Amino acid sequence: MRVLVLGSGVVGVASAYFLLRAGHEVTVLDRQPASGMETSFANAGQLSYGYSSPWAAPGIPLKAMRWLLMHHSPLVVRPGLDTRMYVWMAQMLANCTHGAYRRNKARMVALAEYSRDMLAEVRTQTSIEYDGRSRGTLQLFRTQKQLDHVGDDTEVLKAHQVAYEVLDQAGCIAREPALKEVREKIVGGLFLPEDETGDAHLFTQRLSAITIAMGATYRFGETVQHLSHEDGRITGAALASGEVVKADAYVVCLGSYSPALLQLLGMDLPIFPVKGYSLTLPITNPDAAPQSTVMDETYKIAITRLGSRIRVGGTAEVAGFDLTLHEARRATLAHSVCDLFPGGGDIDKATFWTGLRPMTPDGPPIIGPTPYANLFTNTGHGTLGWTMACGSGRVLADIVSGKTPDIDASALAISRYQKR
Repeated sequence: MRVLVLGSGVVGVASAYFLLRAGHEVTVLDRQPASGMETSFANAGQLSYGYSSPWAAPGIPLKAMRWLLMHHSPLVVRPGLDTRMYVWMAQMLANCTHGAYRRNKARMVALAEYSRDMLAEVRTQTSIEYDGRSRGTLQLFRTQKQLDHVGDDTEVLKAHQVAYEVLDQAGCIAREPALKEVREKIVGGLFLPEDETGDAHLFTQRLSAITIAMGATYRFGETVQHLSHEDGRITGAALASGEVVKADAYVVCLGSYSPALLQLLGMDLPIFPVKGYSLTLPITNPDAAPQSTVMDETYKIAITRLGSRIRVGGTAEVAGFDLTLHEARRATLAHSVCDLFPGGGDIDKATFWTGLRPMTPDGPPIIGPTPYANLFTNTGHGTLGWTMACGSGRVLADIVSGKTPDIDASALAISRYQKR
């Protein structure tokens, strides 16, 4: 079957890979000059399987109010005229209940852990390298109050049989030796040994090259204007050039830009872009740099070692499609890494980046069939596109191929919103 994949970020390329393995003929369209040039370009780098959680959770409304008042705030809201922002925020607040959190968390953990297995399979089959490490994630607590509330997190981890360790100050230093220089700033942590790290951009570009060798066709610099349809089926993808590209099946992997395309078909995807920022700085002293990923719980910032670089990623800015690089966000990222790992990297040589995370109001991505018989989605992964890419790609390929996925993906489709 001829399958047209729209978008070549990490999710789109992973979808192409598993579709090829399923025996399909694959063409990928992307408006950028190469794969992985937008949200997949410089994300935080952690593969957070065990800690895949929805942002919508009990207590978040009150926490958000406190965050907004912090000097180095992990959350910024820039009000605008886009009514979709307020609708999305209201939908997210509606999911901040214990029942919704448990339901959404279960869906996300199942997909994330499956994705870990699929990434391992990709490594075995392709020998792909992407500055990957398998040394876990340390969620670092600066205050006793944070450590005292660790039970809120471990209860969920236990329920999903996710391995973890609660560490005191000495335990954190044993995991991340560079923290001994700032021991007075930490009280403990939560360690997730099965988490990994890696450069999503490097992975995406190298897997893209692998899929080309497998027979995929990539067409870069192509913008899809709309999808034509007839009798409940998509009949072609109309490009800005006027060309119409035809296939037997169509897969939308356009991240934050997916709703605009599908809205033309009468489909309402509740995905809204949430800006994330990152700094990438060269390591100057390996012994003073992180060994894996350290999550600074106070500022909600991930500090990750990627080869000879440190990637510092975080903050959530609700501002629509605005890609302005705000210096205040840079200052927050710089403060976190310099406070915990002074001397580990050269902050003066850091590159500053921002990207749009495609967030759903409940947390899980939107994967699977649509009201159009040959149209499928694999989008809305929020902060977890890199974490969930390979599992999502495999699930999508199975659905397109008419197979039952290895995990229950029925609740991931867009129909979960239509039922409500």
